Amino acid sequence: VRHILLVKFKSKASPKQIQEVLEDFEFIPTRIDGISDVGEGGNSPEKLNDGYSHCIQITFENEEECQNYLPHPEHETLKKKFTDILERIAVFDYSI
Repeated sequence: VRHILLVKFKSKASPKQIQEVLEDFEFIPTRIDGISDVGEGGNSPEKLNDGYSHCIQITFENEEECQNYLPHPEHETLKKKFTDILERIAVFDYSI
């Protein structure tokens, strides 16, 4: 299962805060079982991002692991830190 986050950070979010959150996402597989990969990236040169600045992609081994991730305490901690600097988000899940 692929879990995609399209993110726009608040203008007051510092580059350091954004980098810390992105690093936290990179390390989440070491804290939560069932995550096989995490990646993130910036804007496309096509400029069709609709105001979103980052994409975070989390790959789970299966749907059950994705469902276990959502209420997991490590995810809740990350979500709190993340939402403090978040202006807008779109989330998509799909099977691969």
